[in-house]
Amino acid sequence: MRKYETIFILHPSMDEEAVKAATEKFKGVIENGGGTIDNVDVWGKRKLAYEINKVGEGFYTLINFSANPELPRELDRIFRITDGVIRHIIVKDEK
Repeated sequence: MRKYETIFILHPSMDEEAVKAATEKFKGVIENGGGTIDNVDVWGKRKLAYEINKVGEGFYTLINFSANPELPRELDRIFRITDGVIRHIIVKDEK
């Protein structure tokens, strides 16, 4: 199992319950795919460095997890098809 971290930005028009539901959905994808979650850090609503599709802020969440090499591809697919995700990135943690 390798260590990864992902950060995703959700649309600011989402309410608090929708943000929690989306975060739980992504955590479920990791856990159901055989991964283990090490840390979840919710940063909350922050201003973006630059506008994305005329949106200037979003809800940031960072998740550190361990998983097999196939899981990040599936998680990336889920991020892409989920409404409300403005940006996301998954990187292998080299620590």
